[in-house]
Amino acid sequence: MKEEAKRSSAGTVEAAKEAVAELRAALERVGIKLPSLGLDPVTCAAEPPRPLVELGRCTVETARRLAAVLPGEGSR
Repeated sequence: MKEEAKRSSAGTVEAAKEAVAELRAALERVGIKLPSLGLDPVTCAAEPPRPLVELGRCTVETARRLAAVLPGEGSR
């Protein structure tokens, strides 16, 4: 049972890593880089892990560029 839980935990963290990579690639496609983008290590270390994506800090210019490429309210 413990071995199964370890595999499940590892899968959760791997899925979170994949999500970060997908987000990083999507941002790069529109010319945005978030230097601190990654997984929050504390949430990955929990048992069971519940990884959170850390977006981190960015410049005002980057924040404005990010806001500009996100869809507006009417596009949902």
